[in-house]
Amino acid sequence: THLSMDRNRKWVPGFGAVLLTLLSHMTSALEVPLDLPQPPTIILQSPKDYIFDPRENIVIHCEAKGKPHPSFSWTRNGTHFDVEKDSKVLMKPGSGTLVIDISSERAEAYEGTYQCIANNEHGTAVSDSIVIRQSRSPLWSKERNEAIMVQKGVSLVLQCRPPAGLPPPVIFWMDNNFQKLPLDKRVSQALNGDLYFSNVLPEDTRSDYICYARFPHTQTIQQKQPISVTVLDSNPEGERRPGFMLPLGTTSTKMVLRGQTLELECIAEGLPTPDISWQKEGGELPSNRVSYHNFKKTLKISDVNENDAGNYRCVATNNLGTIHHTIKVTVKAAPFWVSIPRNLILAPNETGVLTCRVNGEPKPRIDWFVNGIPIENTPEDPSRKVEDDTVILSNVQSGSSAVYQCNASNEFGYLLANAFVSVLAEPPRVLTPPNQVYQVITNSPALLHCASFGSPIPTITWFKDSQISIRNTDPYVIHENGTLEINVAQPLNSGKYTCIATNNLGIKENHVFLEVKEPTRILKQPEYKVVQRGMSAVFECKVKHDPSLIPTMTWLKDRGELPDDERFEVDADSLTIRDVTDDDKGTYTCIMNTTLDQDSASAMLTVVEATPTPAIVYEKPDPPTDLELTDQTERSVQLTWTPGDENNSPIEKFVIQYGDLLHQPGVWTNLTEVPGTSTTAQLHLSPYVYYSFRVLAKNRVGYSEPSQSSRQYRTNPAAPDENPSGVQGVGTEPGNLVISWTPLTGLQSNGPGLEYKVQWRQKDVEKEWSAQNVANVSQWVVSGTPTYVPYEIKVQAFNDYGVGPEPEVAIGYSGEDLPLSAPESIQVMVHNSTLAEVHWEPISPPSVRGKLQGYKTDQEMQVLTFSGNRSEGRLPGLQPYSVYSLSIRVLNNKGEGPSSQSKTFETPEGVPGPPSFLNVINPGLDSLTLEWGPPINNNGRLTGYILKYQPVNNTSELGPVQFMTFLANETTITLSNLNSSMLYKFYLSAKTNKGSGPIITEEAFTVMHTTHTRPTVEAGKGNPINTSVSEDSAVISWEYFGHHKNVYVEYIVENSKEEWKKEFANGSHSHTIKGLKPGTSYRVKVIAKDAADPTVHSTDEMLVTVPAVASRQVDIATQGWFIGLMCAIALLILVLLIVCFIKRNKGGKYPVKEKEDAHQDPEIQPMKEDDGTFGEYSDTEDHKPLKGSRTPSNGTVRRDESDDSLVDYGEGGDGQFNEDGSFIGQYSGKKEKDTHEGNESSEAPSPVNAMNSFV
Repeated sequence: THLSMDRNRKWVPGFGAVLLTLLSHMTSALEVPLDLPQPPTIILQSPKDYIFDPRENIVIHCEAKGKPHPSFSWTRNGTHFDVEKDSKVLMKPGSGTLVIDISSERAEAYEGTYQCIANNEHGTAVSDSIVIRQSRSPLWSKERNEAIMVQKGVSLVLQCRPPAGLPPPVIFWMDNNFQKLPLDKRVSQALNGDLYFSNVLPEDTRSDYICYARFPHTQTIQQKQPISVTVLDSNPEGERRPGFMLPLGTTSTKMVLRGQTLELECIAEGLPTPDISWQKEGGELPSNRVSYHNFKKTLKISDVNENDAGNYRCVATNNLGTIHHTIKVTVKAAPFWVSIPRNLILAPNETGVLTCRVNGEPKPRIDWFVNGIPIENTPEDPSRKVEDDTVILSNVQSGSSAVYQCNASNEFGYLLANAFVSVLAEPPRVLTPPNQVYQVITNSPALLHCASFGSPIPTITWFKDSQISIRNTDPYVIHENGTLEINVAQPLNSGKYTCIATNNLGIKENHVFLEVKEPTRILKQPEYKVVQRGMSAVFECKVKHDPSLIPTMTWLKDRGELPDDERFEVDADSLTIRDVTDDDKGTYTCIMNTTLDQDSASAMLTVVEATPTPAIVYEKPDPPTDLELTDQTERSVQLTWTPGDENNSPIEKFVIQYGDLLHQPGVWTNLTEVPGTSTTAQLHLSPYVYYSFRVLAKNRVGYSEPSQSSRQYRTNPAAPDENPSGVQGVGTEPGNLVISWTPLTGLQSNGPGLEYKVQWRQKDVEKEWSAQNVANVSQWVVSGTPTYVPYEIKVQAFNDYGVGPEPEVAIGYSGEDLPLSAPESIQVMVHNSTLAEVHWEPISPPSVRGKLQGYKTDQEMQVLTFSGNRSEGRLPGLQPYSVYSLSIRVLNNKGEGPSSQSKTFETPEGVPGPPSFLNVINPGLDSLTLEWGPPINNNGRLTGYILKYQPVNNTSELGPVQFMTFLANETTITLSNLNSSMLYKFYLSAKTNKGSGPIITEEAFTVMHTTHTRPTVEAGKGNPINTSVSEDSAVISWEYFGHHKNVYVEYIVENSKEEWKKEFANGSHSHTIKGLKPGTSYRVKVIAKDAADPTVHSTDEMLVTVPAVASRQVDIATQGWFIGLMCAIALLILVLLIVCFIKRNKGGKYPVKEKEDAHQDPEIQPMKEDDGTFGEYSDTEDHKPLKGSRTPSNGTVRRDESDDSLVDYGEGGDGQFNEDGSFIGQYSGKKEKDTHEGNESSEAPSPVNAMNSFV
């Protein structure tokens, strides 16, 4: 089948125009020779919209070709137009072109829609529908323009409203003297012709504003009545923000068709005159298609496409503000071709496809016609199938030729295309003239044509010198139309070429000739000349060219002809200027032309008054010239050149580079270097390389520019000189061997058809080599190999011209598998608490099943790897006093083997880690309580703790160190007899039998019973303040580390309007306020300030209540009634004991005995006579005030809660008194509860009991 008759190349949009031009003749539709039968083809027709001048004849073109030559007829407005009946209408002979004489007729009578029909016995072709309309230039309607009077500064519009012409007229404004009115950004003409003033000025006053309309077809000009404008200055308009005169409002719409030019217009008024700018919302304006007109008031975008749709914003700005208007642009499209139907030439029984692909917006409708008749109205044809935009013709027969029309239309237009289907059986014929000679320059592309025709379409083959078959491979390309292209023509490509066209009906050949010529080159260029006035200047221009081409030498001065002056003498290779004058300075260029190419070079002439003595300037050398290749052999060539100017620095060396157009086009590589005194080099070459050479010169300044490249020199192919490098064999999985190598480069291949012979055999086992030939790869996988055995490997290169040298043998190993067994006889030697050493017996090499990488130990959470073939290793970083379970695995490249039996070992004790925490709680006036936690890592059996502490004074000096030890179960201690308001530093460490571990430290102040308040202090200078009260005084303490030296304590009676009392604190951290009234509440704060700094730093106010003092009580221990009462109670107890004793002897038990049995454990009953604490301190007692403690929040003291009653302190003797009658436990119970806030138990055991609990 020959569907290629309708095959279309799909070009990427924006593809280079040069390539399109070069190949256009290769992609055009197949032309049928006119001596063969064929349906009509329209070759010329008038445009779809034809506007005629009524002063001239109407000429409607319609030309067509076909065999036999077609006859023509016309329709007008859809019905047959009988040309012969109208004497004014003439159809040209042999053509369908109509000539209508309207000189004495009304031209309107011939307006309408015409269509040309071309017909012969093989089909009917139709032209486009051609709309014929008469051009019109109507007169302006009569009107009287009122004179316009406006105040200075206001905006103004002068309307033109020209008559509607066909085509529309061109509008411009002039005065009575036919002078165009000046336009600027203030005064501008809109697209509709109206004249807009953004603001008027007095100079705008005139009486001859005249709008003119020029009608292009008739070349007539119509004039509107003049408009008079007077600008008054009596009440001028002031400055104002911009406002839009055109278009109105904030938004408008615009529709444009694809391919047309989009014109958007914004005209604004305002004072000062606004500036207009444009932008597209959400995108950029197409810079290559956008243009601005009318002082940026008009934006034009040419060749509109779908991407130009969107919102465009024009912005008007002056110094008083900005305003914008948005124009929504929509892009529609009349139908346009994606793929136009092509003529089909089919042989009998072939199948073809007609494709009519169009696009548009909205989507076009496609209608098919056959010989001008809708396809649905034609007789049904079983060989024809219509699928929307495609017609498929199957198994066509002779006599079924026809012309198909595709009509694509939407509301914006239509497209019509004719494509004939011609069924022919025709032997091949070559249309290219025979024995044509093609001449090209070396390294240029050559195109040898072989245009042919036949049905079926002939197959084209090419031969060189009548015997060498040309394949579609480098450097040859055979195009679809038969043209042979040689990318880079070389002299060896010269010769006779034969193209043969073949189909099943015959064969036809044609001969053409290619001559590849040497390029024209200027060997010695003219040089820059500085010549004294009156002397002679000589420019040399020596040229080398192909001897078969006739050269022409031309000299130019400043790109123009030489002056017609006998002082200028032109010889074969030079230009001489005698008696130089100042006018002779300039640039002189020699141009050597041949019929195929040219070369040129220029030099400048400077004319001076006297010969200057220039300073020596050192520059890099000029590039070498005149590169020539001689003594050419298969593997070497001699290169000669002419050195360029040294530029005052001797040439040190020449570098010769080569380029390989076959393997690495565009890349230049250093080949060799020669000394600066040489001008020749013997170059050693490789086979199968398209060499070009160039030379660079080097002096002490640097390298010159490269020379022009030499002519191309191609070396013949040969067998490879070397084999691939980097040959190795590595197994990637059990049972395989991957043989890899570094492939040869194109330069190393030495010829086409490069392949590799891969050979392998098992070392010391197999005698015969296994082999495999591969190409275009760099590895080969051998399967079914034993596990990890050595192989001998070699890789040999060969090409179409032979094999490379004998390759060297490399050793590789097949794939590994996991080890089979585990190490045995594991022994562990423990060196210390953190280091051990392990020994084992290595496994046998066959069990490794791969390359031994080492051994891996796994003990608890620690994994260690020992590289290499070893039998021992150290285990660092162990945890002291721990039990470890150790196992060992074997490692190879595949992975780990099975685990050995576990070996258990223990590490000895070590020193413990630091205690987990150290906290200071319950700070008192002279005591601090410490609590701590055991170490996270005991590293042995914990034997106790060591505590050191020492005071720190205000100058950070350390006092004497106190030392204490504790048992392992003791984690708290209360330190007493400390200094008040003193900072202490504590050091705590744990210990085992191995010694003490690291210490942790903590610091704390001693204070009195306090309530902590967090004040708000500026600049972060403050810390919490503490208070302690007695009967008539209060101690205020704080921490402050600011730079202020003056610290004051201020206080005032609560709810008093008196002034604050202030006492200087003397730079300390505590102060005692004396003389306070018992039972009174005071507001207290601490402030810090300095005379040089006005900022006052202050704590929050805190309420301090001084307790009410009960009346002095007599010591009841000295009262007689008390003594008598005590004696009575003792006697009663004695009687009860006697009774209990009697009852016990009788075998009975009393509740008193049970209670005594329940309280025999001193830790369960914490009441002791010597511990100074009380045990069962219930919640009901928490609210009762103790002597020296803070009163309840209401600030009152109830008389029935005085300290002279034992009932206030619980049952029996749970409380104790000192000799002076004060209560010893007054702080312990409450303070412990405050400290352990949230503890569900109300019991607060003393520090002594806490220590006893660890014993």
